[in-house]
Amino acid sequence: MKKLALFFAMAMVACAPQTPPDSEVARWEERAQGVTIVRDDWGIPHIHGATDADAIFGMMYAQAEDDFNRIEVNFLNSQGRLAEAEGEEEIWRDLRMKLFIDPEEMKVLYDESPRWLKDLMDGWADGLNYFLHTHPEVKPRVLTHFEPWMALTFSEGSIGGDIERVNLGQLEAFYGGAPAAELAAGEPHEPTGSNGIAIGPSVTVDGNAMLLINPHTSFFFRHEAQVTSDEGLNAYGASTWGQFFIYQGFNETAGWMHTSSSVDNIDEFLETIVAKEDGLYYVYGDEERPVETRQVTVPYRTETGMAEREFTVYRTHHGPIVREADGKWVAMALMEEPMNALNQSYSRTKAKNLEEYLEVMDLHTNSSNNTLFADAEGNFAYLHSNFVPIRDPDINYRRPVDGSDPETDWNGVHSVEESPNVINPSVGWTFCTNNWPYTASGPDSPDQDDYPPYMDGGSENARGIHATMVLEGKTDFTLDGLMAAAFDSYLPGFETSIPAMVAAYDRTPDGNPLKTALAEQIEELRGWDLRWGVESVPTALAIFATEVLTGMAREAAQAAGIPMSEFLASDAAGETLLQALAAGSARLGEDFGTWRTPWGEINRFQRLTGDIRQPFNDDEPSIPVGFTSSRYGSLASFGARRYPGTKRFYGTSGNSFVAVVEFGDRVRAKAVTAGGLNSDPASPHFNDQVERYAAGDLREVYFYPEQLEGHVEREYHPGG
Repeated sequence: MKKLALFFAMAMVACAPQTPPDSEVARWEERAQGVTIVRDDWGIPHIHGATDADAIFGMMYAQAEDDFNRIEVNFLNSQGRLAEAEGEEEIWRDLRMKLFIDPEEMKVLYDESPRWLKDLMDGWADGLNYFLHTHPEVKPRVLTHFEPWMALTFSEGSIGGDIERVNLGQLEAFYGGAPAAELAAGEPHEPTGSNGIAIGPSVTVDGNAMLLINPHTSFFFRHEAQVTSDEGLNAYGASTWGQFFIYQGFNETAGWMHTSSSVDNIDEFLETIVAKEDGLYYVYGDEERPVETRQVTVPYRTETGMAEREFTVYRTHHGPIVREADGKWVAMALMEEPMNALNQSYSRTKAKNLEEYLEVMDLHTNSSNNTLFADAEGNFAYLHSNFVPIRDPDINYRRPVDGSDPETDWNGVHSVEESPNVINPSVGWTFCTNNWPYTASGPDSPDQDDYPPYMDGGSENARGIHATMVLEGKTDFTLDGLMAAAFDSYLPGFETSIPAMVAAYDRTPDGNPLKTALAEQIEELRGWDLRWGVESVPTALAIFATEVLTGMAREAAQAAGIPMSEFLASDAAGETLLQALAAGSARLGEDFGTWRTPWGEINRFQRLTGDIRQPFNDDEPSIPVGFTSSRYGSLASFGARRYPGTKRFYGTSGNSFVAVVEFGDRVRAKAVTAGGLNSDPASPHFNDQVERYAAGDLREVYFYPEQLEGHVEREYHPGG
């Protein structure tokens, strides 16, 4: 009890607001006078500083103005400190991060960083700390002071970093002695990822390269801004809350878009552990090497104060031990280069063309992403995952491999040139929808046989089929034309199931009750062009039927002992298809009064609060959205479902930030952010973009100062 009380007292001191020394405040105030923030009429900040570090100072100040909560949560997560705010349920998530992120190591890396990168980290911390100093009404839950090294803990802007591949239930089973948790059944899994399209000059009206930036993340996950300096920084786009680089965006002559990759670059190694009197060892070839051990403390909040748990964690040269399998310990190997990763994430924003961008890629730390690229010189490219370890192609790394065999070890990384890239293909376009690279440019795509199997473990997906449809044969792209392609309403995911449903109905004898009960629904589906729309009744019918069909078909396939895809392609599936349509129609009638309910009455965008986990209420205002989940092949993605107490579907992921960019003599762009930029419901920019978002009507980006004329809402210095 004394230990708990002492820890609680120390924690309260650590979390209490810290009064900075006058000299530090004076330094912040002086720096702030050299930084200008211009808010346009959408609330988007355009930040300028004399140096890159000054601009970063202003960028972080502006981010914090719009949503400090998300910044703090991201950096609590990146440092393994969520439990200090959320409580005991986050202990295992924190432990997972602490296996890979050690503050003492981060501090050493900060000291070893080049001066220019340290300056950026200093500006990052100063901007956040100055915001807290000038906004005493903002009460951080844990992080009352930011230190520069903390920027190294979150150096890559994906929504789910590599570390999140570690299964929390298995981690708890290993380090906590609990049974491995089973995955609970529930709502269908919403596909995650993004769309990127790069268009070459040969297929555009004005002979300029173009880029579609369309990340599919949880809503409000990124902040839109422009950041410029007198040292050549001039980047516009979306940055993940708390990070000081534009993650997906463009500068005056080049643009970049990341899509989650299906490359195999995270591997598990089965370690044979030997216990000796002086400690633990693991077998490696003819050796027995000592297992690295260290103590990790995970503090967590309780109803009565702070408590903590102590863990002894283990690591081999392959990586930290994350679970046990078949009596062996499992080490996870992944890219662990935070300084180079932060370097690459920032440096690419200043690349002027493809050549400079490829030079930055030689750092090999953009591990979880593919990249779509375009520039003002007319280059356009698909660039495959930037961190691919060299391995024996005859070994199946999709399963844990024998860590005691040196032949399974990584042998460096593949060069950029050794990857299945597509650069300036003659077809005039390239894309990625989180599918494999082997259809990225139609006939000009890489040949799968030329690459080891671990280079990509994915396949084609419905969005990939759709993207090819809207790109193939088109030679007159404009910026508006690219925007229209990004919101094309076709749903290729129903190309098989809907005709099969209609055919099953036509085969059904007249005496079957389903023949009469489904006559009108089938006529709706028979005439459907497989396109979504807010007024579309067939879209609602198809999606409600598919909700039911998935479970029914799985059970029927299991009973028949065949794969579900094989069952659905068989004549035996006919009755199941019609039963699913009947059940879906009934659910529509129960929830909305009639199965003839337009899709827009069901599929809604609603934003009521600034909470990270949004509440939803059918009685509160919302607006219709036509596009659907990406699982049906919709390029514009809206991951929506029912929530407790709702009958309508509410979106929480999918299209979040969307931009189309053209690189000519001057860059030209249009964009939209889901809802609005600011998380405060009282802000005019909380929901001011929602109508444009739902309609796919992107607004003009004010990239140049003259474009801002007449659109300035406020101009000020940080703290002003």
